[in-house]
Amino acid sequence: MITAGCDIGSLTSKAVVMKGNRLLGISIVRSRTRPAETAEKVLAEALAAAGIERSELSRCVGTGYGRENIPFVDEVHSEIVCHGKGARWLVPTANTVIDIGGQDCKAMRLDKDGNVVKFLANDKCAAGTGRFLEVMAKVLGVDVSELGRFSEHAKKPVVLASTCTVWAQADVIQYINSGETLDDIGAGINNAMAGRVATLANAVRIEREICMTGGVAKNTGVVRALEKLVGTRIVIPRKADPQLAGAIGAALLAQG
Repeated sequence: MITAGCDIGSLTSKAVVMKGNRLLGISIVRSRTRPAETAEKVLAEALAAAGIERSELSRCVGTGYGRENIPFVDEVHSEIVCHGKGARWLVPTANTVIDIGGQDCKAMRLDKDGNVVKFLANDKCAAGTGRFLEVMAKVLGVDVSELGRFSEHAKKPVVLASTCTVWAQADVIQYINSGETLDDIGAGINNAMAGRVATLANAVRIEREICMTGGVAKNTGVVRALEKLVGTRIVIPRKADPQLAGAIGAALLAQG
């Protein structure tokens, strides 16, 4: 049985094609203004990577903020449900999941079957989300993918007075003008992000093992700072890109 999962996010969209427990093809694209167009593109790329035709799919499940606008899915599920299933597939020992998306952050606790038993989400403010890091990276004049490495070389990370994106942006500009190094400013940004996420994670009562998904899982500076704040190691998925958790969960749910 070949199934697909399509996760239409605010900044990026993901699709996977699976046969049983095996990934056949994946795709990650920048989200367009029209979710339906994005969904068509990302699924077509995943199918091409798998080397199969859409007619060979048995079922397709959609998730993400744009899930209601995907024209070809058989059903849709919430991001919470899909990320729980996907995270457990990526890290079978995971009991807590921290997922940081473009415009929200979710902390989830799972039961033995990978079902979400408690979750909290920050979706009212850009702080603690991928958008926060994108804005800060733009102020620094670097690509967001470069932020993680700054923490590795920082000598005295700056402290941002607020995690509010607007005020933090003003802080960063002030630090740049006062001659602070990019390493120390970047590390301060990563630390501020980790502090916001840790508050959310601790509120769901963390249980080991912790799995982190979403694009920010690739930022080692945030991950290391978050580990210190929650007091335990965080596992980053290696079986597949951590951004694919929602799409993988959707494809697994499509198997019934």
